[in-house]
Amino acid sequence: MLIESRRRAYLSAMQVVSWLPRTELPFAAPSRPELLDMPEPEYIAPVVTAPVAATVAEPVAPVVERPKVEVPRPSLASTRTNAKPVEDAVEAPVKAPYVAPPRFALQLLRAGRCLLLVELPTGDPFQSRDPAYLLLKDMLRAAGLPDSPQIIGEPVRWPLLSRGTMDQGPEAARDFVQGFVSARLEDEPCACLWLIGLPAVKFAGEADAEAFNRELQVEGLGSAWALPGLELLMDTPQRKADVWQAMRRLMARWKESNE
Repeated sequence: MLIESRRRAYLSAMQVVSWLPRTELPFAAPSRPELLDMPEPEYIAPVVTAPVAATVAEPVAPVVERPKVEVPRPSLASTRTNAKPVEDAVEAPVKAPYVAPPRFALQLLRAGRCLLLVELPTGDPFQSRDPAYLLLKDMLRAAGLPDSPQIIGEPVRWPLLSRGTMDQGPEAARDFVQGFVSARLEDEPCACLWLIGLPAVKFAGEADAEAFNRELQVEGLGSAWALPGLELLMDTPQRKADVWQAMRRLMARWKESNE
């Protein structure tokens, strides 16, 4: 049997306030009859709820489905036939056609008040006994100019470079030749610029063989006289008469300057 104090502690912990033993305990105080009466459970009437009046539902408009629009899709075959590759869509840059650089050699000389841009027939500088140089001296004497022209600078040989990617086409050659002659004219002006030979006429005078024996006005270079090349004059002597006639028309220009 438990000690009364411990038992009461257990009952208090279990929140049991009143308890009755199952059997009559020896030496126990008589039980109180009010504790032995079991109270009848109270009757709780069920709560009856009034029926909720059914509300009349408003008619709901039917949902109208939007018609589906069929988007035509290209078939695989049409895609293959009409589609262009990316490479075709992007236009390739147009490359300028390659133009071979011209080949020539020119020598600049000064005779009195005239400058002479002469084609070198062999590409080498003039020698005192060269037939082409002797012909040039005769032409200067006939024009009333000193027959011992002064050589100005080194010959202009084109192309400048044998290799490399620099543009050496006709336009580049023209710009170089005109720039070279223009720089010499700034040092000392002249009354007339003789262009002797097709390369000199083409790349300094911006003309062709049709301009032989004619006077040209070249922007930046002034008045110029186009003549056939020295070798061409030696091969076709009949051309010398045309040169002489043109010389007589222009001779006054540099003679006035020499006076």
